[in-house]
Amino acid sequence: MADSTVTLVGNLTREPELRFTQAGQAIATLGIAVSRRYQQNGEWQEKTSFFNVTAWGQLGENAASSLSKGSRAIVTGRLEQRSYETQDGEKRSVVEVVADEIGPSLRWATAQVDRNDRREGGGQGSGSGQGSGSGQGSGSGSGGGQSVSAGSSSGGGRQQYDDPSGEEPF
Repeated sequence: MADSTVTLVGNLTREPELRFTQAGQAIATLGIAVSRRYQQNGEWQEKTSFFNVTAWGQLGENAASSLSKGSRAIVTGRLEQRSYETQDGEKRSVVEVVADEIGPSLRWATAQVDRNDRREGGGQGSGSGQGSGSGQGSGSGSGGGQSVSAGSSSGGGRQQYDDPSGEEPF
């Protein structure tokens, strides 16, 4: 069966929660609210949808250390349905987004990307970062991939790239 790929842009509804499986695999869970405004009969309407997102491995570690509640983020992943049983014995089913990519939205913020050393096996990296209200952020980490920090900016601002090779990432 083909994967259902989705892209969501919205605000995190809670702090990302980072946990580890018994085998040591990282898993981050976060919530994202996606709002849309539309006009119906001359009046503006707003609808908000809420999604649970799961990010595995280094992607999850990077997301947990780079994003926080209220951050505007872009999530690309696949829809996955799972069933579980509550403590009361009720069977439930839920559809979640399993993330392939997560990043900060740059529509109303700036971000600083800190590229990490790559590990063998092409891991996606881990890192940490905090944004500030001035639009500048900082972050550091190790592993393969990138760590991203985002901060809000009231006027412009410029993305900064810190690549040890000296090359632009794009």
